[in-house]
Amino acid sequence: MITLYGFGPGFGLPEISPFVTKTEVHLKMAGLAYRKEKAMPPASPKGQLPYIDDAAERIADSTFIRAHLEGKYGFDFDAPLTLQQRAQAWALERMIEHHLYWALVGARWVNAENFAKGPAHFFDGAPAHLREKLREDAQFRVAENYLLSGLGRHAPDEDVDLAVRSLFALSVQLGDKPYLIGDTPCGTDASAFGVLVGILTPFFASELRQRAEQFGNLTAYVDRMMLQYYPQFGWTPLRQAA
Repeated sequence: MITLYGFGPGFGLPEISPFVTKTEVHLKMAGLAYRKEKAMPPASPKGQLPYIDDAAERIADSTFIRAHLEGKYGFDFDAPLTLQQRAQAWALERMIEHHLYWALVGARWVNAENFAKGPAHFFDGAPAHLREKLREDAQFRVAENYLLSGLGRHAPDEDVDLAVRSLFALSVQLGDKPYLIGDTPCGTDASAFGVLVGILTPFFASELRQRAEQFGNLTAYVDRMMLQYYPQFGWTPLRQAA
């Protein structure tokens, strides 16, 4: 059986990491049996989560895990799509994972109140005399990566404005369809769901979340995906929570 290594539930989500969520949804889409274990990034072959163990083969990075699942188990996540639609799906995925994801990082790690409420608790189990230093070092490293992503070079309102342009693009692409490309979910829907639900979780307050909530078709999409892939989680539909 495949073992998926992730952070586990938290922040009002069934899984803290958007990329672990992506891989878990891929496993569910493919109908593959798996078990889930908690891990920390240093345990991974690439120093990041998720990674999987499949018959003693360890594969890290959600995109390479997807390729492994497709190659070994013959499941095509984009089976219903034309060649042009596959190209569109890849472009959307890159926007989601290399732009919107960093906006989520900024709201979760760089925002002082959200950091204190959420990621700071990752270090609660560390020795008391090291705890604060570990928190400061981790936040500094994430903030540095946020800067390198490009979004961190802008004022807080400017980076949100840029993120909203990507949210608008996703909203237009989704339209009134149930999924991003059509009537059935494709691989990129797992990426979109992982990042969007991370932005929209009621656990964190942020300008990014407030702006995202204005896109009714995106909030309905998150509710729909949550019900489909995590039906036991007890997610409160965002339209009811508002």
